[in-house]
Amino acid sequence: MNPVKRDYFTAAKTFDFEQTVSDDISGTFAAMNACYECCDRHAVGDAIALIQENADGSCSRHSYAQLRDQSAQFAHYLTQQGLQAGDIVAGLLPRGHALIVTILGTWRIGAVYQPLFTAFGPKAIEHRLHTSGAKLVVSDAANRSKLLEVEQCPAVMTVTDAQGQGLATGDADFWPSISTLSTDFAAVMRTGDDPFLMMFTSGTTGLAKPLEVPLRAIVAFQRYMIDAVGLRAEDSFWNVADPGWAYGLYFGITGPMSMGLPGLSVDGLFNLERCLDIAKKYNVTNLAGAPTVFRMLIAAGAKVADQWKGQLRVVSSAGEPLNPEVIRWFKEHLDAPINDHYGQTEMGMVLCNHHNLAHPIHIGAAGYASPGHRVVVLNEETLEELPAGQPGILSVDVERSPMFWFKGYKGIETTSFKGRYYLTGDTAELNSDGSISFVGRSDDVISTSGYRVGPFDVESALLEHPAVIEAAVVGKPDQQRNEIIKAFVILQDGFEGTLELAEELRLHVRNRLAAHAYPREIEFAQELPKTPSGKVQRFILRINEMNKYNEQQQAKQAVS
Repeated sequence: MNPVKRDYFTAAKTFDFEQTVSDDISGTFAAMNACYECCDRHAVGDAIALIQENADGSCSRHSYAQLRDQSAQFAHYLTQQGLQAGDIVAGLLPRGHALIVTILGTWRIGAVYQPLFTAFGPKAIEHRLHTSGAKLVVSDAANRSKLLEVEQCPAVMTVTDAQGQGLATGDADFWPSISTLSTDFAAVMRTGDDPFLMMFTSGTTGLAKPLEVPLRAIVAFQRYMIDAVGLRAEDSFWNVADPGWAYGLYFGITGPMSMGLPGLSVDGLFNLERCLDIAKKYNVTNLAGAPTVFRMLIAAGAKVADQWKGQLRVVSSAGEPLNPEVIRWFKEHLDAPINDHYGQTEMGMVLCNHHNLAHPIHIGAAGYASPGHRVVVLNEETLEELPAGQPGILSVDVERSPMFWFKGYKGIETTSFKGRYYLTGDTAELNSDGSISFVGRSDDVISTSGYRVGPFDVESALLEHPAVIEAAVVGKPDQQRNEIIKAFVILQDGFEGTLELAEELRLHVRNRLAAHAYPREIEFAQELPKTPSGKVQRFILRINEMNKYNEQQQAKQAVS
């Protein structure tokens, strides 16, 4: 956390695991526990771990020592229910105190935490719970009703609302159930290769895929916070990403807490006014999130500049490519550098413009390989590493990347590993200065408002509706959201493609999946482009939408 930047190229060459983990487990990873790494070893005095801003504007602060004791109480509850190391506990919880206690208590017994995004509908929740084999779900009053529609739902523990409401038959009441239990529970040690998180990532040809994150990934998360985010002890840090997703859970909770630093957690509606008020209230100096948030700020123009200029020290952007115009605007109007970072749920962040490492900034590039990773651009067929100026598949040289931790999806065969390389599925291009530019996705995953949505999930939800016989879903370019979800739908006989039906289908998907995963546009089609074997060619639909978008932009420029 030295404010003097280290040289990037020296840091990349002299990378050492032992500098990043606690002394008693350095280098070996033979005995490791996420609760110890992210809580217990920082529970000294009144050191603050969590600053909680609630939806009603109230605020609470929780120390590492308090979380140590409360997570021990939750750990006792888990073991009383028969849970043990390796079991999975799911959390369908908003950002807040109960969420952190749930995560830490799960980790304390050596169990695995599985996030469930609170905007998910019953179908998305059911798939994840059944696939993971979770033995307990911790929910809150606002989300409890979704679990009533989940078939064969595991045991449920509920955080009641301010009036003590929200419990369903058979539920355990969260705070009363743990408050009388002992605060003494030693962290159960595991190895660095044992999982501590169960994540799901969206794909193109099937339902969301499960993957286990091993304990040693905490080292990579911490290095990202130090090198790329540039987090310092004196910072007021706010990662606006939801902890129901990888970026929020990896780098809004695990990363900062592994460093013993406080994190700001904000529950409730997110909009421009609240964003500005909270950043001012807590004097946020280090901000991280998706470009959607930053485009919202730019749209407000002078209002943001007047309130924030000179306050932000550094800003980090992840989830989708950062437009160079955003970089220029932040520098000119807020006097703050905003750096682009690239990663995936499967591997964390591996390609960054690092705030805390000195290297050239190539505008428009995703950056340089994070220390501990060797990132290359490959010819997918020959696995030849391509020189500067030739687009290919962005890949990680696994054999020469000691920080790389992804081993594959749980129970699902993957073709992402070829030889010594992990192929991300994204197209990139090496630049002459050693940086790498993101060119585009090689698959059909849609990046909308910072979320990655698999088209298969949306298509499956549409096909559940009695009016739909076939559907194809693609991302359509959008200036505000990067992409919006567009669905091409073929109807059953007897149904007419009206505006009313389109709205009904949108709401159907929204209710079954999530608020961010419904198609904002629906086009009723007579047929879909297919291969001779009958596989829908989404790329043709996507290219057509891209061409239409470019024509519209050119027309606007001609008029202006």
